[in-house]
Amino acid sequence: MKNNNKLIVFENKKIRRIWHNDEWYFSVVDVMEALTDSPTPRQYWGKVKQREFIDIELSPIWIQLKLESPDGKKYLTDCANTESMFRIIQSIPSPKAEPFKRWLAKVGYERVQEIENPELAQERIKELYEKKGYPRDWIDKRLRGIAIRQNLTDEWKERGIENERDFAILTAEISKATFGMTPQEYKELKGLTKKNQNLRDHMTDFELIFTMLGEKVTTEISQKERPETFEKNKKVAQRGGGVAGKARKETEKELGRSVISNENYLENTNRTQICTDRTD
Repeated sequence: MKNNNKLIVFENKKIRRIWHNDEWYFSVVDVMEALTDSPTPRQYWGKVKQREFIDIELSPIWIQLKLESPDGKKYLTDCANTESMFRIIQSIPSPKAEPFKRWLAKVGYERVQEIENPELAQERIKELYEKKGYPRDWIDKRLRGIAIRQNLTDEWKERGIENERDFAILTAEISKATFGMTPQEYKELKGLTKKNQNLRDHMTDFELIFTMLGEKVTTEISQKERPETFEKNKKVAQRGGGVAGKARKETEKELGRSVISNENYLENTNRTQICTDRTD
């Protein structure tokens, strides 16, 4: 499985999870925060461990796995699979415990379904966008863009790129060569001020098309040349974005207008946006 680290949301609380040994493992601290609203969930979990699990003679029902923290770095974090998380939840006096267990069971079951039939994952994403009122032809482009983006990030990983900051820098190089702006500058142009607002969920058809083109060409060049250093990957990103940039300018000449738009989906529909792949 690729792109396994995910954020999921329960009642507006973000819960980190990671695919490990063919199943999901969830951050116990994040679950503590979601269930208790404690301002110090790490300390809360420490007390629960001492109170409920200190006498366990067998191996603990949780393990430590590296999860990304708000500072962008990865730290060893107590994690538990679905079965163990159910046992932990039993020890938490919270009215949210039962709804959370139902939610957790549903999350785990849906993921198993998606592994057996990957098309289900795309169908669920499509349904989310449709509920928000996005037109179907736009959704098709957005889903295709997600696949192209995934192929690009997989290729970067093959070239030794692992740091989230490096992914962001390379993405910015493609964007600058394609549109003359970094993603952050593009978000400012569109008036997207919240950190979790996904720029691509607010792009027009043309903006999505040229974004895909830049990333697809970058992937193809990288696969052909196999750059060995970050600086070489950076130059490949600039070249891939440059191809899309030239195509954009030619399109603008033919249309007599810019395809770069300050419009965003929030303004056009007065709806909230969907937060999808964190690597976009």
